[in-house]
Amino acid sequence: MEHIGERRPYVAAVVPAAGLSTRMRGLDKQFEELCGVPVLARTMLALAQNDWIDELVVVARREDTADVLALARQWGVAKLRSVVAGGETRQQSVLRGLEAVSPQAAYVAIHDGARPLVSQQVIARAVLDALGCGAAAAAVPVVDTLKLADGEGCICRTVDRSRLFAVQTPQVFALGRYLSAARQALSQGLDYTDDCQMLEAVGERVKLSTGDPRNLKITTPEDLAVARAILEQEEPVL
Repeated sequence: MEHIGERRPYVAAVVPAAGLSTRMRGLDKQFEELCGVPVLARTMLALAQNDWIDELVVVARREDTADVLALARQWGVAKLRSVVAGGETRQQSVLRGLEAVSPQAAYVAIHDGARPLVSQQVIARAVLDALGCGAAAAAVPVVDTLKLADGEGCICRTVDRSRLFAVQTPQVFALGRYLSAARQALSQGLDYTDDCQMLEAVGERVKLSTGDPRNLKITTPEDLAVARAILEQEEPVL
């Protein structure tokens, strides 16, 4: 890929941020601050600062779209093309985001709005791997011992973890392949919570790109505490 820069395709990032934060015990995770910077602002900035990302589309709850635009202006988020209202499910929200990307977009990088600690290296590796094979997702090896349980919650067997990975985002796809898989899912009445799974269902191969354990998803208040602890080791509180 040494000459890829000469023919680099246009990459649009779609940021799903329309979830209800049901496990946050009343906190709106997208606007909670991490060392002085809101979660969603950190996510947008990480993507906007990456040389492989050409534009951003954020998908938010309809009632939050004005606040997200204001957040982007406040933090100087470059490359933001638009903020659109999400659908009832993640898959629907991503498709609404794709409807808003530029016509020249050839690849899409889908990245959770609640993964604010994604590094520039993780983004770049995922994009490069996708450019090489059409689809890639950041992932890390599973480190815990895994057990398969029966219906009563008792161990059936220990699962070999040597080939098991925890998938993160960004997940990057050739746009045509993604839309083809999405159309098939729609025709079959299927709705996926993971974009890779939708591609897998139509036989597409997805490369696992090297992720980072720090690239955690903010799902609970405890995740916020962990993210703050990580950041406090690296940067002063603003």
